[in-house]
Order: sequence, then C-alpha cells, then structure tokens
Amino acid sequence: MDKLDGNGAAGLLHEVFGQEMTTAVATCASCGAAGPIGESDLYLDGPGTVIRCRHCTGVLILITQIRGIHCVDLMGVRAIDTVGTIA
Repeated sequence: MDKLDGNGAAGLLHEVFGQEMTTAVATCASCGAAGPIGESDLYLDGPGTVIRCRHCTGVLILITQIRGIHCVDLMGVRAIDTVGTIA
C-alpha cells in the first residue's frame, strides 16, 4: 500500500463535509495525538479511503462509497476542531 499525506483526500473530504477539512485538527481516539487531517497518513489502495493517525497508525477516518452514497466511519476520531478552516 502506498502512503500519501492527508492532503490527497482534500476533494473527497470537501465533498463529504462541505468545507475544507485538511486544516481541521483531528484528535485520535486511540493515542490522543492531535493534528491537521492534511498531515495524517492516507491510503487509497483498500476498499475505500483510509486516513490514519501519523503517530499510532490507528484508523481515524474510513470513507467508502456504496451505490453512489458516501459511507463515513469516524470511530477513530475523538474530536474534530474546524475553527479557523475556510468554508
């Protein structure tokens, strides 16, 4: 699997959340590390788009598409702070 940075998911994240999300700060539910989603690790080779914590490699966000509908799993995110992001 090729690892990219989270900025590679900018378009998809905007489509799902309706705003710029690469600058939003996500707090990992596994290790508690916080950082911009754009600095997280991104994997596109699986059954969906997987964004992982750069510190512990826990899955932060999983986005798949089923019958044209985006399915988003945010179980790995304790909090997302979008203050200061551009809408």
